Amino acid sequence: MSAAAEPVLQLDKRTRIARACLGAVGIGVGLWGLRLLLQALSFDALIRLPLWLGGAVVADDFLLVPLTIGVGWLLTRWSLGPDHHRTVTAVRTTLLYVGVTTLVAIPLLLRQGKGVNPTVLPRDYLRDWLLLEATIVVTGVLVAVVQARRLTLRRSRASSGDIGGR
Repeated sequence: MSAAAEPVLQLDKRTRIARACLGAVGIGVGLWGLRLLLQALSFDALIRLPLWLGGAVVADDFLLVPLTIGVGWLLTRWSLGPDHHRTVTAVRTTLLYVGVTTLVAIPLLLRQGKGVNPTVLPRDYLRDWLLLEATIVVTGVLVAVVQARRLTLRRSRASSGDIGGR
């Protein structure tokens, strides 16, 4: 074997050792998390957990994904119209912010008022979430209107015959 091939074999051996160590650490952390989960949950909760996870998968696959694909398809079809591509960015950004804030708010909305200690979640999260979503939508509509007005203003200047006269 040549001297040049030997460091490559050692590097490969070191890589395998590092991967095995990282794999062992990962398995150890996973088992520790499983132990903590089993200690923290009652037997009834352990039975309900797979049902809840299965329900989340079903809701995601049969509700959220088709809804997202449908809205994306409608937005794409709408953006094919004349000069609609200019306002698509405002619409997409608005939908993105509404989606992200809704995902963040879902645990609070589902948990509201069900805690043992009512002071932990004392706010009206549904009202606050609706106000936030309304603010995002109004801002998105304002941005779209401003962009449409700028487009109309540019067209009127272009049609006035002043192109290149400056």
